[in-house]
Parts: sequence; C-alpha cells; structure tokens
Amino acid sequence: MMPLLFINLDRDAERRARLEAELKRLDIAGERFPATLWTALSDSEQASYYSSALNERVFHKPLVNGEKGCYASHLRAWQWLLDSSHPALVVLEDDVRLKPEFARVVEAIATLPAGWDMVKLLGRPATGKAEKLRGQHPLTGGYELVDYARIPSLTAGYVISRSGAEKLLTSRLPFGRPIDVDLRHFWENGLRIQGVEPAAIELDETSFESSIGDKPKGGLAARWRKFRHKAAYSVLNRWNTR
Repeated sequence: MMPLLFINLDRDAERRARLEAELKRLDIAGERFPATLWTALSDSEQASYYSSALNERVFHKPLVNGEKGCYASHLRAWQWLLDSSHPALVVLEDDVRLKPEFARVVEAIATLPAGWDMVKLLGRPATGKAEKLRGQHPLTGGYELVDYARIPSLTAGYVISRSGAEKLLTSRLPFGRPIDVDLRHFWENGLRIQGVEPAAIELDETSFESSIGDKPKGGLAARWRKFRHKAAYSVLNRWNTR
C-alpha cells in the first residue's frame, strides 16, 4: 500500500474512531491528517489560500469557512506528498467506509503507467446518479479504470500522484471555488482525473451531517451567476472531452 492520509477535524472524534476501525478491520496502515480549521488561521495564512477577488470571477457566491478549511486541508495533504519521497498518496475524508477490495484497487492504481494525476475512488452512483463516462479499461478483478465525460463532484476519497499534486499546488493557490468544483475544471491546469467502477469506498451515515457547515443560498443575482457558470462549464467541459 502507498501511504494513506485521512483528513479529520480535531472535534470530530467519532468520525476518527469510525475510520480507524475501518483501517484496522482491513489491516491497512493509515495516518490521521488534522484538518484545517479556517478560523484558526491568521489573516495572512487565509490570504495565501483563498482569494475573494478570484472567487467573484469564477464562482457564484463567497465560500463559507468550512469550504475554505476543507480545500486548505487537501492542499496541505498534496504538499505532504511533495515533501515526501512517495510517488503517490491515498487521501480520504473521514466519512467513508472501505470496501473489502479497497487495498487491491489501490495497489492496482499504484502500478498504472506514468501519466495519471488523480483517480477517484467514489463517483456519482454513491448519490444515486448514473456515471457519465467516455471510456473504461480493466484495472483489477471486477474493477475498471474509467475516463469521465463529466467529472463527479465528490472528494471523499482519491489517489493522487506527484504530477497531480504539482499541477494543483501550482494552479490552485490561491483558490476561489470549492474544491470539488475546482477539480472539475481540469482544462485549466491539464489535470487528468479518472475513476474506478464500481467504487472502492462508500459514504457512511456521518456523511449526511456535513462538517462544512450551512451554505447560504444567495439571492436572485447569485442564482443568475450560478446559471451562467454552469452553462459555461457545460460548454467548456464538452469541448475539452471531445
């Protein structure tokens, strides 16, 4: 197994215990990675991660503190990989369960030829939706490596390579969108995101109680900006997945 980090806020002790039990059940080594509490950062630290000016240009509303802290946590995990000697890293959020084949799937990803940046371990079927694919290839018994026609939003679990971490840290500091939205804009930084089918992890019951916090819906102007951003995304995504 390549190294595994799971992102967990200090206050979420129950989630930590659940995921540590999952790792122990499958005899998998993993390390807790303390999540970033946004309000604990200094003004200069916050400014190094998040740009309100960029946010106004690329997203329909300001991010809440939980969204900012979540993104900063993943950025720090990617930096952890680059500061290490490892070629790739498994990153999990703390509201998942691991399927019995999890280790085998991750080991198969580790043997892929160079050129991949990120492989998602969970996709749209986890939310009751059909996946939108443009290609699939055998990965390991019963599992396939898939090329997305439309990248799913979930960031609950993925494997990231050094090249993926480098692309993201170069292009997403500071950020202006939520992490799941930013990852879908792969043409902005040449990020190659693939996935596995079926999923190697699943969301547990704690996923229904987000640690991000409530997100304001915004008024009519925000809804109009959201419509424009979604329309632009659909056009650019279609153009870049032809």
